[in-house]
Amino acid sequence: MRNHDHHHHSPDRRREDPRDRRRGRRGPGPDWSLGGPPPFGADPFTDGPGRRGRRQRGGDVRAAVLLLLDEQPRHGYDLITEIGTRSDGSWTPSPGSIYPVLQQLEDEGLIEIEKVDGRKTASLTETGRAHVEEHRTRLGTPWEVRGGRPQAARELRESLGSFMAAWQQVVRTGDAAQHQRTIAVVDDARKALYRVLADDDA
Repeated sequence: MRNHDHHHHSPDRRREDPRDRRRGRRGPGPDWSLGGPPPFGADPFTDGPGRRGRRQRGGDVRAAVLLLLDEQPRHGYDLITEIGTRSDGSWTPSPGSIYPVLQQLEDEGLIEIEKVDGRKTASLTETGRAHVEEHRTRLGTPWEVRGGRPQAARELRESLGSFMAAWQQVVRTGDAAQHQRTIAVVDDARKALYRVLADDDA
């Protein structure tokens, strides 16, 4: 007779609650199912999870592509990295925003795309160069951060990182009273930021 092994789970090993999986929980601790510790679940300096940069209008992408191609022919990845460099990392567009713009510009006859060293490389046509020259002022400098220079954006990011490091230290090691005091500090900081936006010195 063949013996059948029966696996018995230890009585103190609990099954994973499917609700915890949906909420993104990994065990005891706060539920940060919105993507990160509240109130900072979303990164205001990124286009989305895992991507650095600001969310940019389609017109800004188009302007950046035209201005960079006016300097020299470039392939898609080169355009992406160059915009990231010129914005000091504050704006790095995704391929999903660059390549549709290239296709549209080609359809309009402003650029031509041909393979150079195995890469599809875009360059301005004569019509494209005339278009850039005519609209250069309106095209502006799209890689500059609206509402502040890249330096200011970097300083804000560093300041927020320092704040979050202190916040996480309280979460990990603070007692109940310190948690309550931290909540009050965060609430005061939030209100103060809204006063900054309102230009209120009070």
